[in-house]
Amino acid sequence: MPLAPLAILLALATPVAALAGPVDDIVRLDMLPGWRAEDGTQMAGFRITLAPGWKTYWRAPGEAGIPPQINWSGSENVAGVAFHWPVPEIFHIGGYETYGYSDQVVLPVAIAPARTGAPMRIAGQLEIGVCQDVCVPVTLDFSADLPTGARRDPALALALADRAKTPAEAGLDPARCAFAPGADGLSLTATLPAGTDAEAVVIETGDPSLWAAPVQLRREGGAIVASTRISHIARAPVAIDRSALVLTAIGGGKAVEFRGCAPA
Repeated sequence: MPLAPLAILLALATPVAALAGPVDDIVRLDMLPGWRAEDGTQMAGFRITLAPGWKTYWRAPGEAGIPPQINWSGSENVAGVAFHWPVPEIFHIGGYETYGYSDQVVLPVAIAPARTGAPMRIAGQLEIGVCQDVCVPVTLDFSADLPTGARRDPALALALADRAKTPAEAGLDPARCAFAPGADGLSLTATLPAGTDAEAVVIETGDPSLWAAPVQLRREGGAIVASTRISHIARAPVAIDRSALVLTAIGGGKAVEFRGCAPA
């Protein structure tokens, strides 16, 4: 995944060593400082530990989740970051399908320096939702000086391995998509190749002003067909950049991430 410029990043990642207030018994976050690569990039990680029965959300939370956001405003010598998301769990609660993590998850993040070789510091605020029967929005301050050592952290390495595969890694063909205009946006029909294992397919447009309705799945031969409707949150015309589409097929504790979608 390419590094996102720090100034425009709005994604989950996370820090903090201590919590204050009533969330103490619900969630704890600890930083794994990780290691510095030869090119100066820091591979770090954030460990989220949740109380029994509680969960937090993936980058695309689903029908009723709270999307994570992070503010890096206090960071020094940081040009951009890229998250390596572990495969999320699928939750069905109250008729809604959401995606996230329970118990404990490590979120790896690659941090690029503005000046290679200079000290790096991360600081800011993380906003996540943690949910059980109700959802609690949590804002956490974090700050940490990143080490310069090259020793790999086993917990972080395991988390890096628990990511969605690319179609090439999974031995699959690319996804194909067809669009049709509608009264309130565009309908999207995506065909994922034979061999794809999916209990759910998450569709991300790459445009925060666009909203995708819950995805409907069906089998056609060995392929999976995922259908949804994409609308503009301000009821404006909808324009889709095929190269920005991300379709993630999740199933059996594994995932395949299709980036971009060729014409059907």
